Amino acid sequence: MMAGVNGGENAMNRVPFLIMLVLLASYGVQSFGADDPRQHVQIPEPMERHMLSNMRDHLAAINEVLVNMADGKLEEAAAIAEFRLGMSSLESHGASHLAGFMPEEMRQMGTAMHRAASRFALRAQEGEPLPAYRALGDITSACVACHSNFRTR
Repeated sequence: MMAGVNGGENAMNRVPFLIMLVLLASYGVQSFGADDPRQHVQIPEPMERHMLSNMRDHLAAINEVLVNMADGKLEEAAAIAEFRLGMSSLESHGASHLAGFMPEEMRQMGTAMHRAASRFALRAQEGEPLPAYRALGDITSACVACHSNFRTR
């Protein structure tokens, strides 16, 4: 094999990891403790565990979307986004049970993320990677906005 070709493939396989690393690093910049300026949202512990589990699945789904995008599998990325993040995922995640514990602005941000995921799925199904990657940014921007404004602990 040619070194340039293999190196290119390895670089493409690292793209999802690098994007997730940047997202996690930016999340880690948040301050925690008494001086945390984010709004504290009090949720009963079982509901908080449920919500955090959903968010971990959202993060895993975004990673799977990125891996599929890097492999040129836009249809698979679209399906993951729609059924794990998009509007089609609300019932499976028990979103209606959680919504009552969230401030209105937090609910709106969550809905914006789910809608962005459904829009991404449509873009990915069109088969053009660049518009799909741009639409993926709308999903992560909604996540960043919510995590920048709210906390449960």
